[in-house]
Amino acid sequence: MTENRQLCIGLAINATWMKGDGWRRPDSGVEKMGTIDYYIDLAKMAERAKLDFLFRADYLFINPQMMGDSANFGSPDPTMMFAVIARETERIGLVTTISTTFNPPFVVARQLQSLHWLSNGRAGWNIVTSIEGAENFGDAPMPSPEERYRKAREFTEVVRKLWDSFPRDAIVMDKESGIFTDRDKITPINHSGEFFSVKGPLILPAHPSGSIPFFQAGASDIGRDFASSLADAIFAAMPDIESGVELRNDLRRRAEEHGRNPDAVKVLPGLYFFLAETREEAQEMHKAAHANLSTERRLTSLKSVLGMDASHLALDQRITADMLPDPDMPVRSRTHAELLRRYITKYEPTLEEVLVRPEVVGSAHWVSVGTVDDVLADIIARYEAGAIDGFIALPGGSHKSMEIFFEQLMPKLVEKGLFKREYTGTTLREHLGIHS
Repeated sequence: MTENRQLCIGLAINATWMKGDGWRRPDSGVEKMGTIDYYIDLAKMAERAKLDFLFRADYLFINPQMMGDSANFGSPDPTMMFAVIARETERIGLVTTISTTFNPPFVVARQLQSLHWLSNGRAGWNIVTSIEGAENFGDAPMPSPEERYRKAREFTEVVRKLWDSFPRDAIVMDKESGIFTDRDKITPINHSGEFFSVKGPLILPAHPSGSIPFFQAGASDIGRDFASSLADAIFAAMPDIESGVELRNDLRRRAEEHGRNPDAVKVLPGLYFFLAETREEAQEMHKAAHANLSTERRLTSLKSVLGMDASHLALDQRITADMLPDPDMPVRSRTHAELLRRYITKYEPTLEEVLVRPEVVGSAHWVSVGTVDDVLADIIARYEAGAIDGFIALPGGSHKSMEIFFEQLMPKLVEKGLFKREYTGTTLREHLGIHS
């Protein structure tokens, strides 16, 4: 990369280091998962390293495959968690996840604006359309991806209108005249659309720092179009450099087509790292993270992700493009399905190779395993190839792996000029470089 820019880095606080057998390690800290103090300590550790934001995914259903031998404390509401963390931190951004499929936009607009005030301008919204969980919100089946994204587009439009309906300058607070609010500036939105009818206005004012940044994770065609039209940062799925370069270039092109500056969209893949003092130790941690996934469970996952039943095939059987099911058939995640289809079409791997793919054993994250220098080289390679603007750190294997990230890897990124030494702003908008 020729331009002088630095990486944007966040930390996911979903305890990814406890996957597989990781929670059974003596240093896992699994006993503390049920306390907010545990997450406050993580937040403070990230803020000391000057990370740009914290991130927490959310789920509105329980996956039966994740119960039993996996560390799964459940999914506390991330917005409530960040409201507490906001009181214990000062600069780091707080990116919560809220679904547009199962929530009313007025409530979400209020929750997010409340977090923005509580954190003094550090809130961010990871917009998800959800891929499962309909049964927890009524009898209707899960909407199609097309419907979910249409709803998400209208949802975000309503939320933005609500935020604008009560501007900060409507608060006059003139003791002399006795006027507290300028009523003429607080206006209803009178929205009536395909999915929502909302009168407004919102019942609290906008924060003086500006509007709340949007994050989005869709990497399917419809997801890319949605994300490139409004997201400030994209939590991207990119298991390899080639897919990352293609995704970032495509998102930047689409952003321009939507009339946006392509530099306004930051592509931030999840970096699922396994750091240790030796490569052998790191490889063992990576292996242990998936040790609980039997071949049967991996085949079940493959069927869910790709719609392909491979239970009758030998592990050394090569999987070719002509064996793939119809791309339009319903799958758990269209994003992961498209990534896996592309990999199979290009490489014709064996079934055994397919069953260790990130899309099958977890999410389609960028996985990096090795020493500090190994993972550092991996980050630099993707940065210089134009695949990333930064990443969301997903510590893997052990709590020690996370400690090495903060104590050894982050200082090296700073030394190389790839990350800041100190915060230059106090809000998430400033950390993301949003100036308008």
